[in-house]
Amino acid sequence: MRTPEEILKLILDTARGDDNIRSVLMVGSRADPDCPADIYQDFDICYFVRDVGPYWDNMDWIESRFGRPGIVQKPESMNLMPPEGDGSFVYLMIFPDGNRIDLQVTADPYVDDGEPAVLLLDKDGDFPEISVKKDFWYVKRPSQKLFSDCCNEFHWCLNNVAKAAAREELSLAMEQLNHYVRDMLILMLGWYIGAEHGFKASIGKNGKYFKKLLPGEMYESFARTYSDADYGHIWAAAFEMLELFGTAARSVAGELGFVYDEGEERGIRTYMEQVRSGGLERGKAEG
Repeated sequence: MRTPEEILKLILDTARGDDNIRSVLMVGSRADPDCPADIYQDFDICYFVRDVGPYWDNMDWIESRFGRPGIVQKPESMNLMPPEGDGSFVYLMIFPDGNRIDLQVTADPYVDDGEPAVLLLDKDGDFPEISVKKDFWYVKRPSQKLFSDCCNEFHWCLNNVAKAAAREELSLAMEQLNHYVRDMLILMLGWYIGAEHGFKASIGKNGKYFKKLLPGEMYESFARTYSDADYGHIWAAAFEMLELFGTAARSVAGELGFVYDEGEERGIRTYMEQVRSGGLERGKAEG
């Protein structure tokens, strides 16, 4: 596997040898000093160029500079998930040695949004100043309204998990559980961690730092919310989510002076128990 130094040298040598490339910026985890370093980190690179044309869907250029990727995705050339069409071209590449380079080539000016970034090359000496916000990735403090909306969405979407599980509609049950419901659970757990750390902590993408930031018992509960295709396990995961969400939400409400709707939780719990036990079917038959 090529070392990070070798990859960076390759990136910079390519830019230095091409007059059309005027500056090079690195973003992502390698530009963030607070992100733990490991061998799986991508190289998120942007070439700022005078003209994008020579690099547009040009694999000959890629292979002559960086080698042939083992797998590549080019969003601008795709119909499945077409990009916004902003005039930039992106190559997402994993090479046979395991290194990944996400390379954007653009003629657009740099827009500083506060994300950690490192200027690697500035041929003209006129690259805009980078003002990194130290709290860019920190969990943001919610309002009462946002907190309540998250609780409502979480509790409401659990009804769809219950119905899909009762009907044995596996793909729908899993989508509802692991997308709509889990998204709200991760959001609430993020606020829990934020409140515990004075909103000076990052949970990482999709809560990837939960293991080191959540109390052990809460993390173990979070792990139990992941289910296989057994419907009994799906039900167990859904009720585990309900318990964990309530624990986190009550803590957040207490820390931030919010109101947590206990009646809403009781309502969805009652409905889920009715569906799981078959009580609704019995009631229909008796009626």
